[in-house]
Amino acid sequence: MVKTYVYVPEFITVHLGPPDSLAENVTVSFPEYIKNVASSEIYPTWPENALRANIYAQVSFALNRIYTEWYRSRGYPFDITSSTSYDQKFIKNRNIFENISEIVDDIFNRYVVKQGSQNPYFTEYCNGTTVTCKGLSQWGTVDLARQGKTPYEILQYYYGNDIDIKAAPILPYMESYPGEPIRLGSRDYEVRIIQQRLNRIAKNFPAIPKINPVDGVFGEQTENSVKAFQRVFNLTPDGIVGPGTWYKISFIYASVRKLSELYGENEALSDIPAQFVEPLELGDSGQRVMLLQYYINVLAAFYEDISEVREDGIFGEETRQQVLNFQRVFGLNQDGVVGIGTWDALYDAYIGILRSVPQKYFNDTVNVPNVGQYPGFDYRRS
Repeated sequence: MVKTYVYVPEFITVHLGPPDSLAENVTVSFPEYIKNVASSEIYPTWPENALRANIYAQVSFALNRIYTEWYRSRGYPFDITSSTSYDQKFIKNRNIFENISEIVDDIFNRYVVKQGSQNPYFTEYCNGTTVTCKGLSQWGTVDLARQGKTPYEILQYYYGNDIDIKAAPILPYMESYPGEPIRLGSRDYEVRIIQQRLNRIAKNFPAIPKINPVDGVFGEQTENSVKAFQRVFNLTPDGIVGPGTWYKISFIYASVRKLSELYGENEALSDIPAQFVEPLELGDSGQRVMLLQYYINVLAAFYEDISEVREDGIFGEETRQQVLNFQRVFGLNQDGVVGIGTWDALYDAYIGILRSVPQKYFNDTVNVPNVGQYPGFDYRRS
C-alpha cells in the first residue's frame, strides 16, 4: 500500500531513544501515542485552548514523520523516536491525564497544513522557557489562550495565517514499498507515486527527465527517469524500482522539499560572514552557532548519518553530536569542536550541495539570482 494521500495509521512504532541508540522499539495505537506525548510534554491544568493547540501540533509533527517516511527511508525500523532532541517525548507505560485523553480522542486525526497543501506541516515547537525555537512555544500558548484566542488562532500566531486544519482518514499502517519491484510494464498507484516524486526531484536535479503524463503506467519515459535518478545517486542504473531505489527516492523527495524550506526560513543568515573566525565548541552561543546549525541541517537533508538540530544559536550536546557525526562521515578528527578544518569542510560540503542543485531550481517559489545570495556564501571563496 502506498501513501498517495495522508492518513492516520492505526499504529505507530516508537524508538525509545535517539535514532542510533540501542533502545527498544514499541508499537502503540496512534491515539495512545499522542495521549502519551501530550501527557509527557504539557500540563493538564493549562487552558483547554492551549492544550488543543499543542495537541494539533503534536499530531501534525508525528504525521509529518510518517508521511515523509523520515526514519523508514533511512533504513530504521521505526516511525519516530522518543528523544526530544529529534522528535517528541514519549514515556513507555506512563499515566495519561483524563482531560488530555478526551481531547485527543476528539482531534487525533486532525493536523496542520499550509494552505493549498495536503502534507502534514512540520510543526516545530519547544517549551519556550529553557528552550526557544522558531515554532510554537508551549508555555506561550497558555498566555494566548488566556487572552481568549482559539486553538486555530494560537496556531496561526506561531505558524502563519496561511495554515489550515485538515482531517485524515484512519487506515492500517503498512510500509510504502509494495513488496515487489516495479519495472517496465507495471501499472498501479505505486507507479503514480514514483512518477510524482521523480517529477518533484527533477525540479532540483534537471538531469532527471520529467515524466508526462503522470498516469500510473511504467513506460519507457518512467524507466529513463528512474535510470537517470539511479545514476545521479550512485545506484545500479537498471531502471527497476526495488526497495533500495524506492526508499532512496522517498529520502531524496523529502530532502529536496526540506532544502527549499530551510532556504526560505534562513535568508537572514546571509548577513553572517562565512569565513572562519574562531573555534566553536560546547557551551558557545550566538549567530555563528546558528549558522553552523543551519549548515548541519542542510547536510542532514542529504546525508543519512547526519541529523537535524534545533537552530537556536546554542552549541549544546545535540549540536556537538552532529558535529561529531559530520567529522566521522568526512574523515576528520572527531573531537566535536568546529576548528578551521571542520568549518572549511562543513562549508565546502554545504556549497557542494547548493552547486549540485542549479540555482533556478533551488526553491519552488523563489529564483535565487546568484550563488552569492545563499546564506553564508563568500564570493572570495567561490
